[in-house]
Amino acid sequence: MPFSFIDLRPMNRSATYVVTEFVLLGFPGCWEIQIFLFSFFLAIYILTLLGNGAIICAVRWDPRLHTPMYFLLGNFAFLEIWYVSSTVPNMLTNILSKTKAISFSGCFLQFYFFFSLGTAECLFLAIMAYDRYLAICHPLHYPTIMTGKFCGMLVSLCWLIGFLTYPIPIFFISQLPFCASNVIDHFLCDMDPLMALSCAPAPIIQFVLYTQNSLVLFLTMSYILRSYTLLLRAVFQVPSAAGRKKAFSTCGSHLAVVSLFYGTVMVMYVSPTYGIPSLMQKILTLVYSVMTPLFNPLIYSLRNKDMKLALRNFLFSMRIRHNS
Repeated sequence: MPFSFIDLRPMNRSATYVVTEFVLLGFPGCWEIQIFLFSFFLAIYILTLLGNGAIICAVRWDPRLHTPMYFLLGNFAFLEIWYVSSTVPNMLTNILSKTKAISFSGCFLQFYFFFSLGTAECLFLAIMAYDRYLAICHPLHYPTIMTGKFCGMLVSLCWLIGFLTYPIPIFFISQLPFCASNVIDHFLCDMDPLMALSCAPAPIIQFVLYTQNSLVLFLTMSYILRSYTLLLRAVFQVPSAAGRKKAFSTCGSHLAVVSLFYGTVMVMYVSPTYGIPSLMQKILTLVYSVMTPLFNPLIYSLRNKDMKLALRNFLFSMRIRHNS
């Protein structure tokens, strides 16, 4: 049973429920639609794992990619695998499930990992912008600043800050009383749907979470925009057309990822969502949590000659090993 009934105030007979599980409605529809959605999201998940896994392997095995930019890209691809895995496997299980239930602890664990990995992604995008800024605007100082040790420290900070930002506010949300309903009209355990189920107002917790989200998004986005403004100014001063083309090719892929990710996340977590239909909220969440990790390998590989060559060599070597 999703609820057990307890009487908290016997004097006035007011009552609340102890929620032991939530019901994720996901994308409603007939069985044929559910099968189509399952096949579609399963294909996206497999392609995401293969694409990001190929980038990790190419960076690991190709000596020409043992540079700070590709070290960060390899770690970013590793992050994307975990990010998409925090939502899609449970969504696939939920599509085929008749009850569509997720345990209370499982819901808040998904909430924690989803937000922590999303925060780490924002920080990764910022340090990747910093790397490109140094490489193009300060090429002489770049090798002495972006050392292997410094890159490792930046990557470690991204993971640490991401996973240490949300435990306390999410713990307090889990302690809120939930009454009357345990149905979440979403395909994952997100902040707004969970807060809407609480029968006790929690303005402080809500304010803290929105402040954290806004700070992470605005600070990282502001830094990325500043870095690329300075970077583009430097690119236009490059005398050779080939040099400008290479710089635009390298930075254009990063800007495409940034625009896709931040554009949808800002709508969901900075602007009020109460006026947005639930279906639109689900689609926006799908874009930055599922589609962005799928597009990243395509964007980075198709717009980067070194990555295309490394992936081609890696796949060729894998084919030789398989045939031998």
